[in-house]
Formats: sequence, structure tokens, C-alpha cells
Amino acid sequence: MKLLHSILLVCLLGACSQESVSQEIDKQLKEKKQPNIVLIFSDDAGYADFGFHGSKVIKTPHLDKLAKEGMLFKQAYVSDPTCGPSRAGLMTGKYQQRFGVEENNVPGYMSPNSAADGADMGVPVDQVTMGQYLKKQGYATAYYGKWHLGGADKFHPTKRGFDEFYGFRGGARSFFAYNDKKKPHDVLDYNERNFGEMVEFDGYYTDVLADETIDFIERSAKKDVPFFTFVAFNAPHTPMEATEEDLAQFPNLTGNRKIYAAMMLAFDRASGKILNKLKELGIDDNTIVIYTNDNGGPTDKNASSNLPLSGTKSNHLEGGLRVPFLMKWPGKIEPNTTFDNPVMTLDLLPTFFAAAGGDANSITDIDGVDLMPYINGTKEERPHEVMYWKKDARATIRVGDWKLIRFPDRPAELYKIPEDVREIDNLATEYPEVVKKMYKELFKWESTLERPRWLLKRKFENVDIERMDKYRAKILEKKVNKNKVVL
Repeated sequence: MKLLHSILLVCLLGACSQESVSQEIDKQLKEKKQPNIVLIFSDDAGYADFGFHGSKVIKTPHLDKLAKEGMLFKQAYVSDPTCGPSRAGLMTGKYQQRFGVEENNVPGYMSPNSAADGADMGVPVDQVTMGQYLKKQGYATAYYGKWHLGGADKFHPTKRGFDEFYGFRGGARSFFAYNDKKKPHDVLDYNERNFGEMVEFDGYYTDVLADETIDFIERSAKKDVPFFTFVAFNAPHTPMEATEEDLAQFPNLTGNRKIYAAMMLAFDRASGKILNKLKELGIDDNTIVIYTNDNGGPTDKNASSNLPLSGTKSNHLEGGLRVPFLMKWPGKIEPNTTFDNPVMTLDLLPTFFAAAGGDANSITDIDGVDLMPYINGTKEERPHEVMYWKKDARATIRVGDWKLIRFPDRPAELYKIPEDVREIDNLATEYPEVVKKMYKELFKWESTLERPRWLLKRKFENVDIERMDKYRAKILEKKVNKNKVVL
């Protein structure tokens, strides 16, 4: 009745043809319709390795187009600089340390004295996922690619809010099909469709994931039901594998940088196929599309680049925590715009829930926020005035533009972000009161957390620190203006 009344009012205020009435009905019905949601996620991509971030080497034309059609977030962060914990935070909308997921969850790296081990390592089943929230809103849900939130059946995606699953439950796998049949319990190396059906594939895995996603989108569109698909590509994570055709596109590159570039090209192509399918089906104007990445690039492993940021995957410098982040929502977000204030991948869950018609304020046990009021200017303050990160003895807090990093092997360091995005001007001795205040605030937050459910072997902490120092030293060799933030 409200729809009819509004249309009659339009007609009373002026000439109203049959065609204009029809157009008004279509417009208002469209505005009431729940948007589809597509989350495109890469794995270990470097911050600098996108055309929309200024790269002239790595080719990402489809994502560059997405950036122009939507909004680019200049200070987007993950809740952890490694794969598993970062995904746990994103999936639940809360700091994963609150439910004990502080360390990576790959069997084989853990301390033998960990409380949880092997099959027991995963996001606890009492934590509600974004898939579960969206199913409550009537969405068809699907997950494709790398899961990494628990290998046991109790953690399976189809038990965590997703109607369909095609991918692998562990941290990495080959981009080509295995010749030998893997055992079902080998969660690192197998593909599975839905629950328990072990399958392999033809072609290159990045392309296959796009095809599987498109199939779900087509089926959902045919049923005319709102859908949410999480496409978690494992590119450009190791193993470093690319097709000959993609490698041939980079004749001037060598070694892992060449393979990485080819893997990124394939990832961008796969993303483009999904985006083009939305347009082909005529549903792109009612679909939210987000692209982001799970952590900073591990330069020593896949030759990715995080410049001008210091650091890499696994450390708390900007190069480990800050990630590319794009969002497109026709009619809600202005094309070719930017958002300057810090956001976190924790924000995706409440943003999706609110977009689906839910009340984000009704979800009281999360740390993320609905981003739309900040994007459209309803709220003028920052989405997050304070942000936290923690792994074992290392921890970091950002308050406004101040960032404090606490280390296990040296005094804490203080930086002013974004003026010193490379984090080379340590201001700790100049502002001891700021250090003290932030140090205490960080400890106060830590006191609210659960103890880790499992722990990495101590030697891996040394590896992370050494990696940080190595790539921090390299940033000093680059002739980059410290006051210029290349985004």
C-alpha cells in the first residue's frame, strides 16, 4: 500500500503517463530488493601490485575497472597479518583473539604442548559466521576456494552457514590437478564439492574457482533469490605455479616475480569473469562487490611488493596489516571515489548484514561496524578510533593516527600514521607519555582476551622478526619520499 500511495502522489503532483507509473514501480521495487553480495578475496597479494595502487608491472585491468566503478579504501586493515587468524576475524566480525584464535591454524607448525591440535584447531562452532547471519536474512550462500578455518567436519563450511562449498579446507594446494588420489583426511591437498565428495578438476585452479562461482550465480539468479558468494582464491599464495600462456605475458620478468605476475593476471582475469557475468545477467546494479586480501604480501616467498609500506606478511608493520580494499554498490556508493579513514575487514559482516535488511546494532558481540553510514556521511567520525593486533608477545595498537608496536626483543616503537607510512621515524623517545598511555591501553584490551587455543612453535616467532627486519631495511634503500603516500 505504501508503494501505491507514493506512486499516486507522484501522479497528483504532475502529469503521469502509464510508462512513468511503470518506471516508478520498477524503481521502488528495485530499491526494496535485497542486494546480492559477492566477496572476492585474494591470498598473499602485495599491496603495491595493482594498477589502482600505481603498479606499472602487475596487470590488473578488471580490478582497476572495479576501483573506478566503486570506492577505494586508502587505509584498510586486516585483524592479523597471517592467513588463518585474519580469515577468522573477517568471518566472525570480531577480533579473533577474543575466542582464542591468535596463532595460525596449519597443522605441523604448532607446539606439541598446545591445548588444541590437528582436527581440533579451527574457529569454535559457537561463533556465528557471516554466512549464518546472511542465511537468516534469506540468502543463498556459497563458499569457493581456500577455507583455512578448521579441517575437521565440525568446522566444515556447510556447517558454518554456507549452502555450498567447493574448495579445500587447509592453507594451500597446487593450482593444477593432482595425479594421485589424496586421502580424505589430507585437508591441505584436496578439493571437495559440498561435503565429502572428493573431486579434482581440469584446467588451472584460479579459473576453475571463477567458473564454479559463476555457476552458483547463474542458478541463484534464475531462482530470483538474493545470494552471497565468498570467493577465496588461493592466488597468489605458494606454490608458485602459472600457465605457460600467462607467463608469456611477462617476457621482461624472471624468477618468482614472473610467476607471481602471471598468477596475479590469472586472478584478475577470474575476477573479471565473475564481474562480467553479473553484468551479462543484468544483476550488477543490485549487487555489492567487494575485493580485498587476507594480509600483506610475503615478499620472500612469492616476490610480491608492499611498497611504499614497510614490512610483509606475519608482522605488524603497515606492509603486513594494510590491504587493498574496493567496494562497489551502484546507487549507494559514488563511482571513482575514495575513503580515507581506517577500516577493518571485521566491518564486512555488519555491513553485509545491514545491507541485507538486518539491524547491525542488534549484533552486540562484534567489533566491526556497518561502513555505510560512514561512507554516505551520516556519521562523520572514524569507523574505528582504536584498532588492535596481537600475536604472542607482539602486539600493536593504533589510536587515531598514532601507532604503537610492542616487540619481544626491543623497546616499543611509536609512529605517526599516515605522515610516516614507511614507519622509519620512531617517535617513542620524543613522546614518552604517548607511549605509556597507549601501552597501558593495549594491555587493558589484552586482559579481555581468551588464552590462545593453540600456539606456534617458538622458532617461528624468530622467523617473523627476522623477516620484518630484513624488509624494513630494504625500505630504507628505496628512494621513496617519506611524506608521499603512493596509493
